[in-house]
Amino acid sequence: MNGTRTALRARFWLLGIAVLCGLWLVQNGMATRTVPPQPVKAEAFDAGPRPRPGARVAAPLPPAEPARVRVPRIGVDAPLMRLGLNADGSLEVPPARDRHLAGWYGEGTPPGAKGTAVVAGHVDNDEGPSVFYSLGSLRKGDRVEVDRVDGSTAVFAVDAVEVYGNEDFPDRKVYGASEHASLRLITCGGGYSRRTGYLGNVVVFAHLTGER
Repeated sequence: MNGTRTALRARFWLLGIAVLCGLWLVQNGMATRTVPPQPVKAEAFDAGPRPRPGARVAAPLPPAEPARVRVPRIGVDAPLMRLGLNADGSLEVPPARDRHLAGWYGEGTPPGAKGTAVVAGHVDNDEGPSVFYSLGSLRKGDRVEVDRVDGSTAVFAVDAVEVYGNEDFPDRKVYGASEHASLRLITCGGGYSRRTGYLGNVVVFAHLTGER
């Protein structure tokens, strides 16, 4: 896949994720609901999408499909389903009815292997908060764990948490190649409109620190 095709697919992935977000707020209104936590400026990158200076960076693991993702700080412990692409090039999303399910892009890098792995989850559905509702409250250094079908657990540290509007999503920064084993966790965010739903996406950037 060449760089242009990757960038185009990345743009469609954003649309595919965003279109099924915000159902809870749309149906129940802002008066009795609060918008999910959004990243604060202090958790953004200081200079580019890379591990922080002095951070432990582990060698990539052999490729293996992921089975479960855990984010202890926000209480996430969810199974992972494999996601592909829809006919229009957008990323498939986990069933909205299952609030405790996330997905990984199965045609890309498996979490823990060299490259950039992508994990997506809903922020809410028509019943309430979903698996990645609190993603925007993560902080640099927080731990993310991914259980893999080979019996290993890939352990990641958060490098940054950023939020982007739908029209300003940095495809290359988020989905671009990495010389490390990198991970992106993605959900909806960036403000909210009663008419259109969420206005952007929250992205967590992390890198592999070890295996257990």
